[in-house]
Amino acid sequence: MYRTTWMEVNLDKIADNVRKCREICGKRIIAVLKADAYGCGDSHVAKAVLEAGASMIAVSSVDEALMLRNEGYDGEVLILGMTDPEDVPLLVENRISTAAYSPEWAEAVSAKNCRGLKVHMKVDTGMSRIGFRTNESLKEGFLKLKEAGCSMDGIFTHFCCADTDMEMTDRQYERFRSAVEYLDYPFEWIHCDNSDATVFFKDPISNACRLGISLYGISTYEKSLEYPIALYSTVMMTKHVSKGETIGYGATYTAEGDEIIATVPIGYADGLVRANQGRKVYIDGMLCEITGRVCMDQVMIRLDHDVPFGTPVEIFGPHISIEKMAEELHTIPYEIICLISGRVTRTYIWHGEKVTEENARLLKSEATEL
Repeated sequence: MYRTTWMEVNLDKIADNVRKCREICGKRIIAVLKADAYGCGDSHVAKAVLEAGASMIAVSSVDEALMLRNEGYDGEVLILGMTDPEDVPLLVENRISTAAYSPEWAEAVSAKNCRGLKVHMKVDTGMSRIGFRTNESLKEGFLKLKEAGCSMDGIFTHFCCADTDMEMTDRQYERFRSAVEYLDYPFEWIHCDNSDATVFFKDPISNACRLGISLYGISTYEKSLEYPIALYSTVMMTKHVSKGETIGYGATYTAEGDEIIATVPIGYADGLVRANQGRKVYIDGMLCEITGRVCMDQVMIRLDHDVPFGTPVEIFGPHISIEKMAEELHTIPYEIICLISGRVTRTYIWHGEKVTEENARLLKSEATEL
């Protein structure tokens, strides 16, 4: 690690979160590792969730599924999002399951040589994103794909308000139950519960639950989960500024007195978006305000007392929860994690030890001949 800004990923805690959720729901676990496991590294997180008992990994696209295959994962993998019918041969060859999500998709795929394609029927129960909207269109698509030789492995839906609206969740579930009963088919995989629903929604229809953000300790209902990730940088310079001096682009901060300002090598190109101006980070026992505009590569922070070169700076972690950070930025933890860029080194803890550190930009530069 040449640039002292890093995200720590504790794989032991991720594995523990899987075990807790699995014990609560009593069903098989599908670990959702979209967007490179929310930026935490799909191959590393996959290792942890599989050891903890996850039965399947779900991703968002063909590209992400193939990355897992190329990294050596040979188990069940499901694409939750949209796929191009032209990619059917690739899906079959690599034993990748995919969502069937519209009458048009089913028509296009059934017209091809799709024998052996592993399919999960997606039901739109109120999210209004993708999925069959009526039982009739669902059955028509199901029969076309089945007659064309597809392996009809599963059926699923996605709750849109499991963290806020129980009535909406109940309505979505009833719509899903109706669809499952209408098809009357012995699917191997029946799943509707996302992270929040996994720990509170008890239904007799599904036999698997999908864990996404709860892998990282974030749950509206289950507070025993642990936070496995933290974002750090370090103080690389401190300076004493006088009353009236300005800080940063646009001179948007003016010192109200004699102040100590630290400069830290993290910025919006790392995922620390400019909206963080005015928020506080944790340094040497202090909660310290980000002063002036966040730069592309650096940020300035007002200190209560001087600190040595190299002092750690916690952006979120043990002292500042990612949920608190999300609340202050008027967003959600998902977005904060996914925005952490590839140039931020990831360090991994596994079985109680730091096992590796990786930087996507550095790996790319080492692998590319210019």
